Amino acid sequence: MIWLYATRFIAGMGIGSEYAAINSTIDEMIPARFRGRVDIAINGTYWGGALLGTVAELYILDHFSDTMNWRIGFLLGPVLALAIIFVRRNLPESPRWLIMHGREREAEEAMTHMKKESACHGELASLNDSDALVINPISDLGHFTLARALFTQMPKRSVLEASLRITQSFLYSAIFFTYALVLATAYHVSSGSIPLYFIAFAVGNLAGPLILGRLFDTIGRRFMISSTYLLAGSLLTMSAWAFDANMLNALTQSIAWSLVFFFASAGVSAAYLTVSEILPLEVRAKVIAIFFAIAQAFGALGRTFTVVWSTVTAVSSWPTSLERAS
Repeated sequence: MIWLYATRFIAGMGIGSEYAAINSTIDEMIPARFRGRVDIAINGTYWGGALLGTVAELYILDHFSDTMNWRIGFLLGPVLALAIIFVRRNLPESPRWLIMHGREREAEEAMTHMKKESACHGELASLNDSDALVINPISDLGHFTLARALFTQMPKRSVLEASLRITQSFLYSAIFFTYALVLATAYHVSSGSIPLYFIAFAVGNLAGPLILGRLFDTIGRRFMISSTYLLAGSLLTMSAWAFDANMLNALTQSIAWSLVFFFASAGVSAAYLTVSEILPLEVRAKVIAIFFAIAQAFGALGRTFTVVWSTVTAVSSWPTSLERAS
């Protein structure tokens, strides 16, 4: 268990870093008029990976022994990580980041490389001096210093972003990490069939960003983020009421949650887009990292609350179960 926790901790560090790196890269490389749909779609492909992983899990469980299947499943992650190394070698560093850290020569080299890569699409339009962007090198800020500055100097924007990220993490942690528990205990789904329900859940989460992403650029961020969050919350409340009233089975429960997260997935993907557009661009990656860390802390509280509640509920039902048994 110690080895498992240690390696998962290291994997979590890498995944958390990727969120900051991916989203800051998208924001700097993608034109503003397409940024919403691209950012949301790429964040949504997390669920494409979950879908592929679930299909691989079904195959591995059916074709390998119990002593080998989980080991093979764990090895799939490092294979993908090795592929990322080759992707990163061909991704130029942000010229803006290089300039802000006093590395002007490297910034010029990165710009030259990017111009050559874009030559096949025609000549780049020349810019007037009035379109120039002045970037001043800054000293490195610690995460705690930056967080204090964000919440004291820009409290409304910081609270908005924290709210978007915390509600996303709490919601996903409460549902996704107990999905198998609900299927197994409430609907008595066998362990071999549970991955099939995860496929439906992943499809709903993937379809939302791909289908709704364009609307964040055409209709607007404010309306779409508010609408997706409100729709997801309302539908989740209705599904909770139906669950409590014993109106759902394993199939209808999965359909309900897939519909909820069709909207939720698009909204929470846009939360990454929001942080980089309403907070200082000079510290974009660090700001994304700070709010991601805050959200994960609250997500852990959500998971803990769910586990404690499930345990208390199970314990409280013991006398009734014993009476029925007797």
